[in-house]
Amino acid sequence: MVPTNADALLVRKDAAAALTEAGYPTSYKTLESMVTRGGGPIYRKFGGRVLYRWADLLDWAEKRMHFPCNKAA
Repeated sequence: MVPTNADALLVRKDAAAALTEAGYPTSYKTLESMVTRGGGPIYRKFGGRVLYRWADLLDWAEKRMHFPCNKAA
């Protein structure tokens, strides 16, 4: 389910599902590996749990979008 509140905090599984439902196909494993490699969305830790703010996820996903370049004929 895509959150309606931009400040909603999501666990990794829910973050991946919400991004995918919103049109940004993302897997749990992708988010998991980006925590250690870098390049992923901003996250917070609460104990051992990684939490993502919905607005941060959308910002990260938008920045990863690539649009085709039109070549003049």
